[in-house]
Amino acid sequence: MKHLLSISIAAFLALGLMVQDAEAARLGGGRSMGAQRSSVAPSKSVQQTPPSKAAPTAPAAAPAPAAAPAPAGNRWLGPIAGLAAGLGLGWLLGHGGLGGLGSILSSVLMMALIGFAVFFVIRLLTRPKDAGNLQYAGMGNEPAAAPPLSPPAGLGAAPAFGAHPQANIPAGFDTEGFLRQAKLNFVKLQAVHDGGKLDELREFTTDEMFESIKQDLQGHAASGQQTDVVTLNADLLEAVTEGNSHWASVRFSGMIRENANAQPESFEEIWNLAKPVSGATGWVLAGIQQMQ
Repeated sequence: MKHLLSISIAAFLALGLMVQDAEAARLGGGRSMGAQRSSVAPSKSVQQTPPSKAAPTAPAAAPAPAAAPAPAGNRWLGPIAGLAAGLGLGWLLGHGGLGGLGSILSSVLMMALIGFAVFFVIRLLTRPKDAGNLQYAGMGNEPAAAPPLSPPAGLGAAPAFGAHPQANIPAGFDTEGFLRQAKLNFVKLQAVHDGGKLDELREFTTDEMFESIKQDLQGHAASGQQTDVVTLNADLLEAVTEGNSHWASVRFSGMIRENANAQPESFEEIWNLAKPVSGATGWVLAGIQQMQ
């Protein structure tokens, strides 16, 4: 019986190697949630800002050559190791002298391993290809102290929106300043999400968005999540007024690491920000919209 218990524990450890990577996720988990903007399309013309520069207090350094992306084989290492371990355990269960019980356990284990293998193959094949590396200031391999989260109004003063805007981005809109603050808040909100700080998340999100994020956090066990934003670009897609709300849609893209032991991966998603025309609050996150 002790021998059977040891084999079962080893089997679960092997499966753990395969599912460990699936537990970690950035804010939104790479899914669409909250308010979605049908007027925002990838083909729209955008105004792009260069990656943020290093803080003034940091000494200037010669740019280092971009690190070569990790071989694709590294991503398969965990699943393959888990699968190999599971196959070995399956053989032991079927030929280790446990009789009918061993055969049943062996069959169950093999089915589970095949299921997880299929899951990871699909997940790896559907990931977007890596984008170019444009280093975001202060966010390298080592976590850097993010600046304090600016108040919701810190995303920039509300532009002089008209009742009927003539363009997607009105004249006089401080696009550069808006995107600079949006990038800082993107990084900071990842850290707030990692720490499960619901009070701060509530302050910088709409009620609908907060409830979606809260459900996400409740569905994940605390596992020391650490999201590392390696590179970050921001494009302003739209800034309009509709009814009683100002809307601004920012497309974020770059490289992000969702697990301390994982390789950085490319991402691209749109954050829809809202602000009441009355000025009762500042800009808050109303929705995350995936490009596909």
